[in-house]
Amino acid sequence: MKTRRRALFTLLAGTAVLTGCASPQVTDYAQERPLLELDRYFTGRVLAHGVFQKRNGAVARRFTVVMDCHWEGNQGVLDEAFTYSDGSTERRIWRLTKHADGRYTGRADDVVGEAQGQTSGNAFRWNYTLRLPVDGKEYEVQFDDWMFLVDDRVLLNRATMSKFGVTLGEVLLSFTKQ
Repeated sequence: MKTRRRALFTLLAGTAVLTGCASPQVTDYAQERPLLELDRYFTGRVLAHGVFQKRNGAVARRFTVVMDCHWEGNQGVLDEAFTYSDGSTERRIWRLTKHADGRYTGRADDVVGEAQGQTSGNAFRWNYTLRLPVDGKEYEVQFDDWMFLVDDRVLLNRATMSKFGVTLGEVLLSFTKQ
């Protein structure tokens, strides 16, 4: 009986600790300013500089992105041209739809299904699965993408990349509106 109580106490204590470590929600930033509206920020040319860090923190890739963005009504196109430090290039064209209450959906050729996102205050959280080519093979990896508008020109982005719930690394980006 004593062992059972101790196990129950340990379980309850562990649950309390995990509950206290709940991850943030995009709505936690509802009062933060400036207000992030993707259709206003991602209009015209936007430049980005970033790194991909492995899960141990080592920088594996550095890159720049030139984005040409436009919107017609609630439909947006973000045309991204990546240039990596090794000289390789990549292109991704996002097609976004703005919905009510700050929700966004998006598609791109290398995205599996539809990306789902939500803005609130100065923040945007974006979740999607990306087909990632590595050494001649393709892997489907999940992205949990957070963006924070610092001022009218600068937007910071941190994306966690995982597979089967295991973190593979992080992408850090700084966007600058031109």
